[in-house]
Amino acid sequence: MPAKTTRRTLARQWELLKLLPSRGSGKTAAELTQALNAIGFRVSKRQVERDLWELYEAFHLECNESSPPYGWKWPHGASLDLPAMTLAEALSLTLVQDTLKPLLPQSMQSVLLPRFDLARQKLDRLQADNAAARWPAKVRSVLPSQPMLPASVDEDVMDAMHSGLLLDRQIDIDYLNLSTQTASPLRLHPLGLVNRGHVSYLVATAWDYEDIRLYALHRVKRACMTDAPTRRPPDFDLDVYIAQGALQFGAEQSITLHARVNDYLARILAETPLSDTQVIDGHLLTATVQDTWQLTWWILSQGAGIEVLAPPHLRERITASLTQAAMLYRTAST
Repeated sequence: MPAKTTRRTLARQWELLKLLPSRGSGKTAAELTQALNAIGFRVSKRQVERDLWELYEAFHLECNESSPPYGWKWPHGASLDLPAMTLAEALSLTLVQDTLKPLLPQSMQSVLLPRFDLARQKLDRLQADNAAARWPAKVRSVLPSQPMLPASVDEDVMDAMHSGLLLDRQIDIDYLNLSTQTASPLRLHPLGLVNRGHVSYLVATAWDYEDIRLYALHRVKRACMTDAPTRRPPDFDLDVYIAQGALQFGAEQSITLHARVNDYLARILAETPLSDTQVIDGHLLTATVQDTWQLTWWILSQGAGIEVLAPPHLRERITASLTQAAMLYRTAST
C-alpha cells in the first residue's frame, strides 16, 4: 500500500476511534459515516464498516449485534486517552492561537505550544486529501478599522500581569501616560485583562482608590507581582464593566442620539444598527447609545454622511472638532 494511502487510512481510522462512545448502545456505522464526512473525510458507509471490523480486534471494540443497525463503542473500562487530537481540535487550536496568545498566562502558553505545533502538523499532513484541513487558509478575522500593527509588550511585563491576575496578587508597575515623558510608579489591583484590537488592557484599581481604570500593557515599562492579595470590589463583573462602555473610553451614561444621515449611511445602519433602540425615519436617525470617545470617533469618521442634531453637548463637540480640522486644511502647507 502506498505511503500516502496508508497515512490517509490511519488518519481516518484514528478519527473514527475518537468518535466512538464509551457507554450506551454505541454508534451505528451510518452515524459514524455521517460524522466523518462532516469533518472532511469523504468515506462511504461500507468503508466505515470495513474500518470498524479492522479495529475490532486491535482495540477490543464492542459491537451490539443483538439487532441491526449495530452499535459500536469502546469496551467497559477501556482507556480513551488516545495520544492524538481530532481534526476538529486541530482546526480549533489553529484558528484561536493568535487570539489566545495575549490572554493566556505564559505558563499555560508553554503547555499549549506543543499542542499548537501538533495541530498545524496534523492539518499540513491532511491538506492534500481533506478539504476541512484547508479551512484555516480560507478564513480570516479583520477589524473594521484602519489596520495598525499590534502594540509591543515586554514579555516580562506580560508574565507579571498574567501571574498577578491569575493568583489575585497586587502588581507594582512603572506606567507611562500619554501626557507624560517619565513613567510613574503604581501599585495595581488586577481585575481583568481585555484585548481590544491591537492593544491589550489591564482592568485594575490603583493604590487604595476604588475607581476602576484601564492600563495599556505596552505602556507598562516594568512590572513585578507582589505577595499582597488583590482587593477586588465585591460587585465587580468584567462583562458588566465592558457592557457599560468602558472599552469605548467614556462615561457610563447613555444619551439619545438624534442625527440626520445620508442614503448610504442609512442603508449601512439598517444592516448594522447602533443599538436595539435605533429608528431610522427617512434620513432622521434616533438611537440610545453610550456617550463615549468611541462614539465621537465614529461620527467624525462618517464625515458629511451624518449631522448630529442632539444632544447639544455632542453636537458642540463634533462641531469644534470639525472646525479645527477644517482650519488645518485651509492653511497652505509649507
